Amino acid sequence: MVINGAVIKEQGVTFAIISVKPHVTRYTVTAIEARQNYAAFFPNMPIILMSQNEQGVPRFVGRKDIVDFLKTIKIEQIPWKQYHVY
Repeated sequence: MVINGAVIKEQGVTFAIISVKPHVTRYTVTAIEARQNYAAFFPNMPIILMSQNEQGVPRFVGRKDIVDFLKTIKIEQIPWKQYHVY
């Protein structure tokens, strides 16, 4: 499986951002399940889900303080990469 995401350390907090389809961030139950599933690949890190609408506007779901921080930056500033996990 390939995960498009990033691991970021900001203000002493290391967290993972995972790019997902919009329906994942649209529904609370789906987002919680996805975050729990991704936690196995990014242990001991808060998981933030990110999707984009048709206009490319990002939506972040996860820990409020991290989401608030991510809203202040452009998604192009995030060091995206592909993680190959098995």
